[in-house]
Amino acid sequence: MDLQDLRQKIDEIDKGLVDLFQKRMDISIDVAQYKQENNLPVHDPVRERQKLHELSGTVKEDRQAYLTALYSLLFDLSSAEQEKILKPASELTDKINNAVRDTEWLFPQRTIIACQGTEGAYSQLAAEKLFPLPSIMYFNNFDGVFSAIDSGLCSHGVLPLENSTAGSINQVYDLMIRYPFSIVRSVRLKIDHCLLAKEGTALSAVKEVYSHEQAIIQSADYLKTLSCKVTVCENTAVAAEMVAKSDRKDVAALSSRNCAALYGLCRLAESVQDQSNNYTRFICISKSLAIYPGADKTSLMLTTAHKPGSLYKILSRFYIHGINLIKLESRPIPNRDFEFMFYFDLEVPVYSPALVQVLRELNDLCDEFYYLGTYSEVV
Repeated sequence: MDLQDLRQKIDEIDKGLVDLFQKRMDISIDVAQYKQENNLPVHDPVRERQKLHELSGTVKEDRQAYLTALYSLLFDLSSAEQEKILKPASELTDKINNAVRDTEWLFPQRTIIACQGTEGAYSQLAAEKLFPLPSIMYFNNFDGVFSAIDSGLCSHGVLPLENSTAGSINQVYDLMIRYPFSIVRSVRLKIDHCLLAKEGTALSAVKEVYSHEQAIIQSADYLKTLSCKVTVCENTAVAAEMVAKSDRKDVAALSSRNCAALYGLCRLAESVQDQSNNYTRFICISKSLAIYPGADKTSLMLTTAHKPGSLYKILSRFYIHGINLIKLESRPIPNRDFEFMFYFDLEVPVYSPALVQVLRELNDLCDEFYYLGTYSEVV
């Protein structure tokens, strides 16, 4: 028997499998209708566990894990089919539809923006890229930005979320768990760090460099060549301001090119970041949900049961509905031992039925579920 004969046998088996799959899904619809008439939940974990136990005993031991994976996926597909009937809409999907309908077509032009740091901060540059005529209020830390949005002091806030070199801004992720908000847009900003000092300062004379932790990480290789003390401060623009106000002539700041002119400093070195393609992604948040035309990225946060396969069940839903997962981040939940919050970015238009369907399903699969918004990104 040659390879072609073997493949023909597999094709015949596959045809039988497809026919049986169709029949199984049709019966799932009948099950959904029965559950609807008798007010029963979609998920029946007891039956699923019993089925997996029974079926795994019918195959060789080294194939039991494969069969369990196959039937877990079948159970998920059946549940997804039943969800379409039992939950054609939800409070969240209604909220999203209302936001799409009621949000102004034009992104705000003039508004009050909350940013961390001071004049010249990268958050300011991101805000100016998002808003043509922003009025910016500065806060000492990221918590202050979230508080300003939560209290209604500012209509929007701009926060760094991740950097292509240094990774995620963990403090922002932790605060996202604490505050109610919506992401309404994001922007990618090219980050170009310069070493700034007072006029007349020689590079060889620099004994201490001020900057934000992320800028220090992004320029670690260059800083090693200086052999000087590195001091972390709240913001790169704050670092430049500290140098400008200092009486010392042996300090410098790792900051943006804009800060040189803003604080009257000279550039001792330019583009000192380790990677030339150094970008930071900023999110723009508001207290109320707004979804502007062209929104094609969705952000979610959720927790799952602490047992094997919980995260897989979430990921399988994205695969089932053909949704591209472009970011997955896990963060320990403050004050909760060994519990993690998962952050997801999905690439899917807000108008896609797949997004509506997956949001309906995820809400039942998670211990905690937070929809953060659907928005577009400015590049």
